[in-house]
Amino acid sequence: MKGFLEDANYSIGLLDEGATLADVIDNCIYEHTHAGKRAFYVGDLGKLVKKNIQWQNVMAPIKPFYPVRCNSTPGVLEILGTLGVGFACSSKSEMALVQDLGISPENIIYTNPCKQASQIKYAAKAGINIVTCDNDIELKKIARNHPNAKLLLHIATEDITADEEMNMKFGTTLKNCRHLMECAKELGVQIVGVKFHVSGSCKDLQTYIHAISDARCVFDMAEEFGFKMNMLDIGGGFTGSELQLEEVNHVIRPLLDVYFPKESGVNVIAEPGCYYVSSAFTLAVNIIAKKTVEYDKLLPSGVEQTRNDDEPVFTYYINDGVYGSFASKLSEKLNTIPEVHKKYKEDEPLFASSLWGPSCDELDQIVENCLLPELSVGDWLIFDNMGSGTLGEQSTFNDYQRPLIYYMMSFSDWDEMQDAGIASDTLMKNFFFVPSCIQLSPEDRFSTAA
Repeated sequence: MKGFLEDANYSIGLLDEGATLADVIDNCIYEHTHAGKRAFYVGDLGKLVKKNIQWQNVMAPIKPFYPVRCNSTPGVLEILGTLGVGFACSSKSEMALVQDLGISPENIIYTNPCKQASQIKYAAKAGINIVTCDNDIELKKIARNHPNAKLLLHIATEDITADEEMNMKFGTTLKNCRHLMECAKELGVQIVGVKFHVSGSCKDLQTYIHAISDARCVFDMAEEFGFKMNMLDIGGGFTGSELQLEEVNHVIRPLLDVYFPKESGVNVIAEPGCYYVSSAFTLAVNIIAKKTVEYDKLLPSGVEQTRNDDEPVFTYYINDGVYGSFASKLSEKLNTIPEVHKKYKEDEPLFASSLWGPSCDELDQIVENCLLPELSVGDWLIFDNMGSGTLGEQSTFNDYQRPLIYYMMSFSDWDEMQDAGIASDTLMKNFFFVPSCIQLSPEDRFSTAA
């Protein structure tokens, strides 16, 4: 069996029912321990299939448009494209990526709120016409560079409990929508719909009610100007939890039925990103250095010291950091905790520890304070839920080496794709069989998209 396909830049290991994700991680660590201890991901693409089924069961007929910036690895994009998901792109490179998969321009929207003129021209040439806009300067720029553009007016939401700064930065007010419509009419630009975004950290689902009501007002306003509106984009903010999905659906469904019923001809779309990919990827990192530090330097400010002074406190440096897979740590809290790969006794003592990336930069702190057994250089740590915001274009800071990516899927998920008739011949060429007693060697291994 050969896992590397010469006509593809990645391949997907098909696991029989006797093999598990833990088996894959164990064998990849075994391989890397002997061939060079490089950080790596294991991506379970079957979870994307499950998430799409869940979306269809709960949110249909709202069509998902996946934000490519969330995770642009080829396995993810090709699986989602095969599933019939649309794509929300924020740059020329992202548009080119999904175009290479054969995705039609009608299934691509250009969502960057601050667009370069050259990239607007690229979208125009590629036939990608749905473009978001939230101010008159962007509107004029689009009018100059994309004569066939169809605008979604991005309106601000009233969520003040989460991402307040982001909501102030992007999205226009209802009052300004009238001014934008006047400008669009004067410039001959079509406005076809409305977009809004509610943060996944928002706890008040009433924000959706206000946003949908505001969107209806914009639609009514557009009728006065003679615009034919046919699209509503309810944005992202879907965490991946089925409960959250059902709660959102419970809130928005009655309003959509009243304000945007099926007979209105309005297509409702959404931009679920981390919903699809967050839980699908697990990251394994290696400890490259270790030192003992003073306990009071490890504690966050304001935290009372309660430990025995005789206990050691450890700082570990790992071969990935905020200039790589943990880039989102610079702007938000880490939503996963490290798990020690090696086996240790339940009664083994735990020590205050911190985790740092390899750059020696003061910003490159992964975990400020956690409890771990004493570890050694060469040991491995596992982070789950690492599929969102970590697998796009990454920095080459300090000779940073991008982690390898090992794709896998269970036979049951593969069968489900085939039974549903959603597995293209091109995609199926990327699969190869892996027996339950996995033994990966450099010649016979999960291929990577490095």
